[in-house]
Amino acid sequence: MQSMRKAAALAAALTVSAAAFSCSSESDSSGGRAQETESTAVEYADLTVTFLDIGKADSIIITGEDSTVVIDCGEKGDGKEIVRFLEEQGTSVIDYLIITHYDKDHVGGAAKVINSFEINNVLAPDYHEYSPEAEKYRTALENKGIEPQLLTADMSFELGGGDYTVYTPKQSYYGPDNDNDFSLVTRLDYNDTSFVFAGDAMDQRLTEVMDIGRCDLLKVPYHGRKLANLGAFIDALEPEYAVVTTSGEDFSPYTQGVLRDKKVQFWSTCYNGRVTAVSDGSNISVTCEKGEV
Repeated sequence: MQSMRKAAALAAALTVSAAAFSCSSESDSSGGRAQETESTAVEYADLTVTFLDIGKADSIIITGEDSTVVIDCGEKGDGKEIVRFLEEQGTSVIDYLIITHYDKDHVGGAAKVINSFEINNVLAPDYHEYSPEAEKYRTALENKGIEPQLLTADMSFELGGGDYTVYTPKQSYYGPDNDNDFSLVTRLDYNDTSFVFAGDAMDQRLTEVMDIGRCDLLKVPYHGRKLANLGAFIDALEPEYAVVTTSGEDFSPYTQGVLRDKKVQFWSTCYNGRVTAVSDGSNISVTCEKGEV
């Protein structure tokens, strides 16, 4: 009798264990399947690119999640507007200040910006040009103990979910009084969207960056003035959108015709005021202060 009770108890225990194992296995298997089939979508914060309306001059401000990049600082008198805009955005630190080249309409307001914010990195081309504005820029850097990175080779960095590549000039001389072709050209890839900021690159420089890949939005080089190979450059990059930072007298009818012929939707600061492009990682939306071109 006792041995029968032990046998029955053992059989019951085995049954419970089997049931528990069965439930556990089903739960683990179900959970495993859920983990294998469930796709986790990555949500991207909005990345905003603002093209300030400062005439025939460049200042482009890129703000993302806890990140700020400034490309160029316009002319001397534009520094105050750039500082005011950044302060309105709540900016206290500029992660990267990129000076494309040392013409006064790109470096003129840089001293004011440098004196007003903490600057983590300064990128600039490795050539020398003298002007009062460029000297004030260099003095402001020295006074704050900032050593700019004078680029001699292309460089990349990641910031705020974006991948930046800065393309450097390939020559040490582009001809007399042609410092525009020393312009740094910056590409920004933000998930599925992309931007190219071409500074004042002219014909020789555009030839050097024909192969950097297509983009969604192009900052048209050289303030929209006529460039012989602009059409070929647009064919290579295939932008859907373009922004021209310029004045009415500098925005060439030739350039406008090229953009229209290539079916590129474009805005210019001379006609549209401040232009703002926002990427959510998948699409870019563009707004402006004034009506469409």
